[in-house]
Amino acid sequence: MTRTLRSDLTRCGWRRARKLVALAAWLAAAASLALPAADWPTYRADAARSGVSPERLALPLAPLWTFKSPHAPQPAWSGEAKADLYNKVYDLSHRQAFDRCFDVVAADGRVWFGSSADDQVRCLDATSGEQRWSFFAEGPVRLAPAWDQGRLYAGSDDGLVYCLTANEGELIWKTRLGPRDYRIPGNRRVISAWPVRTSVVVRDGVAYACGGMFPSEGVYVCALEAKTGVIKWQTVQRDLPAQGYLLASADRLYVPAGRDNPVVFERATGKRLRVVEGAGGTYALLTGDGLVFGPGKSGQLGLVPGETSDQLATFQGNHMIVTPGVSYLHSETELSALNRARYIELARQKSALATRRADLNKRLKQAEKNRDETDRAKLKDEFVKLGEEMDRLAREMGECVLWKRPCAQPYCLILAGETLLAGGRSEVAALSGTDGKPVWQGAVTGRAFGLAVAAGRLFVSTDSGTIHCFGAPAQRSQGRVAPPASSVPTPPATVN
Repeated sequence: MTRTLRSDLTRCGWRRARKLVALAAWLAAAASLALPAADWPTYRADAARSGVSPERLALPLAPLWTFKSPHAPQPAWSGEAKADLYNKVYDLSHRQAFDRCFDVVAADGRVWFGSSADDQVRCLDATSGEQRWSFFAEGPVRLAPAWDQGRLYAGSDDGLVYCLTANEGELIWKTRLGPRDYRIPGNRRVISAWPVRTSVVVRDGVAYACGGMFPSEGVYVCALEAKTGVIKWQTVQRDLPAQGYLLASADRLYVPAGRDNPVVFERATGKRLRVVEGAGGTYALLTGDGLVFGPGKSGQLGLVPGETSDQLATFQGNHMIVTPGVSYLHSETELSALNRARYIELARQKSALATRRADLNKRLKQAEKNRDETDRAKLKDEFVKLGEEMDRLAREMGECVLWKRPCAQPYCLILAGETLLAGGRSEVAALSGTDGKPVWQGAVTGRAFGLAVAAGRLFVSTDSGTIHCFGAPAQRSQGRVAPPASSVPTPPATVN
């Protein structure tokens, strides 16, 4: 009898333990769902275009909804030429790849994007994917809008910057950046002679945007009052276009110039400071006091320190994610992680030696011209030692690679929490930030050129005009899939 009672008590203890374990797991899951959700208010998360979010996705993800636009994106530039025969460079990288998909921004349970195909800005419900509203511009909206304090800012090829209420899509103001309303044929459409081919970036109550891509007609770099659209300052440049996503630091504005190199302006005054050195391209991000941009003609990213125009280092790749300790480098075929601090320190040392070598080379040529054999021999010996030191630094820079893995998703890269997310052809993948190993994969329609993360959801934009939403199965909204948007035009929002 005693043994039976003890056995019954033991079974009750185990049942209670199992219940406690189950309760603890449920509380942990509930706590994780209760964590504050991060927004994605602008292209690549912030004004530095870092592509980094603190949001931690609950893997594995499940498809929640799919939105299919009636029209695929119509990029302004179809792609790079096949080869630069004069310089013997082949398989050129696409340096003006800023509108290959409908990149989204997300906040407050909503998702917004602009269309290069039907000239609309759309708002979707982040939970169901259903369209909340749409607003018509008079030309393609090629770049993602920016969300700030309940307002949405977007530029169009019609030459205007629009400010809308984010929840209802009602027009607050619109401002023309060029000198007048003059339309011309451009990229198979009728556009303004001063189209807004940059994003709008908002910081500290000021919205920045550029109108114009023909230097001979003037390219207008502008700062506008975010609340009213009144132009605070305007700088006209006549040597470079303005195309791509703007970047803003505490006191600088960075303007991509299509295939050319970015231009740096003073945010407060609009004073043009410098054109940075490099091989051109519209991909760019800020990291501390440095600008990383490319991909140049051959898929190279250059790092330019804050107050200089000269490159400090180059990286073979198309995208980069930078954290305080690690830089992730993403190329056409692989993904790698670098010891960031050590690599940058070695790069600075190598750059200083390269400057010394250039000076030494000038002195060596002068000694040869003067036929000073003693000085020439001394300089040659110093030149060789300097080369050996640079070789040593190059080897140590190579040893900064923490890991390297093949990657079959080359089109886009972002970081959510400790998980890297990469876009590929007909798929999106999650990879461990610790070692690069794949941890999840999902199917999409088309090539995944755009990724965003907000409120526990992953949004994937493809070149087919499709937006896929993935998340935890518990986030599924009654299992419904968002219907395609109507291709029948609706009346534009009222313009005051």
